[in-house]
Amino acid sequence: MTTFGRMVRSATRGVAMLIALAFIAGPARADEPIEIFDAHMHYNWEPKPFYSVDEVLALFRKHRVTGILATSRPNTGTHALMDAKPPGLQVVPFIRPYRVRADIQTWFGDPFIFDLVQDEFKRGYYRGIGEFHISGKAAEGEWVKKTVDFAVEHDLYLHAHADDVAVEILMRHNPRARIIWAHTGFGLSTDRVAEMLSKYPKLWGELSYRGGIVDGSGKLTPEWRALFERYPDRFLLGSDTWINERWASYGDIMAGYRAWLAQLPPKIAAQIAHGNAKALFGGER
Repeated sequence: MTTFGRMVRSATRGVAMLIALAFIAGPARADEPIEIFDAHMHYNWEPKPFYSVDEVLALFRKHRVTGILATSRPNTGTHALMDAKPPGLQVVPFIRPYRVRADIQTWFGDPFIFDLVQDEFKRGYYRGIGEFHISGKAAEGEWVKKTVDFAVEHDLYLHAHADDVAVEILMRHNPRARIIWAHTGFGLSTDRVAEMLSKYPKLWGELSYRGGIVDGSGKLTPEWRALFERYPDRFLLGSDTWINERWASYGDIMAGYRAWLAQLPPKIAAQIAHGNAKALFGGER
């Protein structure tokens, strides 16, 4: 056999081997669950967390969660996650304006909470403020406006558990505000959600606890399919681990998301599952 012939034969074998390897590896990658960025995660620390930091990180790895919007009450839990510097997990810390659960009802009228936000911000790594609870005209208060303006001044997102009235007021406080809408309005119609997304280009919907997305058989409803197809870059997913039971059912929560994501075109599913969060907070898309 000539030298040229041996080269051709060797190259052919190389190509065949690559094809065989691709055939073997391909199905494994295809079967791997879609990665998820958990954009509503609480690692609460009062008086101690349900899971240790290592156990929480293991849970994320097990369920292919590659990013988290990290908050806690108080912010001690977020500090612990930031200190862990977990490989393969993007941790995006938000300042929680709460020390204890009772602050949910009073933070918006408490100047001490605004001091807390400013002090936490000095740590230098926060990307947002929230999740905070606000409803109706309570959003008109002085300390709420100060919080919104502080967020805009320092290029921070706001994570608001709010009705549509409060969201509109937050936007009026400062049109440059960027808001992640926790639970996307709960029971509002998809028409109203679409109206809000159209009116406010810097509003993103987060879908934890949001009913109506699927019907009784688990099929994506036509209304929500149309909304996702119209605004594929405006939705995020979250676990909302506000109580221990949510941690205990974490795998079921992620599986529920993946069940209806699989009913969407792959590109849109990837955007909602992780792409939009990475676009907002940085990281490979």
